[in-house]
Amino acid sequence: MANAEIELEVPPTTEAIDGKTRLILAGEQLFAQNGINGSSMREIATKAGQGNHAAVQYHFGSREGLVRGIFDYRMEQMEAERGAMLERARATGSLKDARTILEIILLPQLGLHDADGNHSYASFLSQYLLQSRSPEFGDFSGSEPPHLTQALQLMRQRVDYLPPYVAQRRLISVSLMFLNILMRHHGTDEAAFGESFPDALEDTMEQIVGSMCMPLRLASSRQPAAYSGPSDPVDLALG
Repeated sequence: MANAEIELEVPPTTEAIDGKTRLILAGEQLFAQNGINGSSMREIATKAGQGNHAAVQYHFGSREGLVRGIFDYRMEQMEAERGAMLERARATGSLKDARTILEIILLPQLGLHDADGNHSYASFLSQYLLQSRSPEFGDFSGSEPPHLTQALQLMRQRVDYLPPYVAQRRLISVSLMFLNILMRHHGTDEAAFGESFPDALEDTMEQIVGSMCMPLRLASSRQPAAYSGPSDPVDLALG
């Protein structure tokens, strides 16, 4: 990998940060656990240690505003590392290399942990992406940090043979692949999976490159074959 080890600063404990940031971190954890629509603003305020149960509305205006706040907070944490990775890629002439670009987009998330040491941002982002319906490439949250924006532009140029909606669908798919390996393997007992996290990540990144860059092979007019098998759930389970 171009940059296998990424270390980002772990956020300070909740006692050392301001109330708005505590709301962001509490919202991220609860959204990760219960779904983006699964926790009330009152629950988030309580978890953040806010006596005022309207604190989320005061700082963010709405649930959507809090979601944007989470993205802005985490994106800013990853910007410096992405900038350094872009500089290294530029120095080595690797700005057109798909693996390098995808590492710049994905790998900085390795260093994001919540107060419990878990990857709650990965779970939160997974749920957000599963709800995404935008066909515009790189449109996730409305946040546009410069280094991530540049990496996404480089990726779009690299797969300029794909229609934009196909490129966006693939970007979401490979992002979910990465987030899955992060949530499932990272920090677990190697014996439980039969492979180390670095080995699992390396294999996943190779799959990601292939999935993102594969030429579009099917004609646009081709329709999926109609399923003609059993329709009864019991028959499906037995068959």
